[in-house]
Amino acid sequence: MIASTPKPPYYAVIFSSIISNDIDGYGLMADQMETLVRIQPGYLGHESARNAIGITVSYWESLEAIKNWKAVSEHLVAQQLGRDKWYASYKTRICLVERDYSFDSSLY
Repeated sequence: MIASTPKPPYYAVIFSSIISNDIDGYGLMADQMETLVRIQPGYLGHESARNAIGITVSYWESLEAIKNWKAVSEHLVAQQLGRDKWYASYKTRICLVERDYSFDSSLY
């Protein structure tokens, strides 16, 4: 599902990752983080895909909301487990979305 976002500007956090060989507990933690992020102030939605490289893009009202999510205690635990166990590598990018547009064939 494509996230429904407000009229720009808003922020996007792009998290790209390569998973390690040890993924024990990864799916459960991902589910817990998805539940938790949905109640964070300033969270607007997200999209995620995984093949050889996993990419999750989350959308936020402000840089402050992103900073607050990064500091949530349960998220800090997930971040540490990611570095210690689940990810061979990752990169996070934070962007200001200045413009967006869409197409939906079901509307035609």
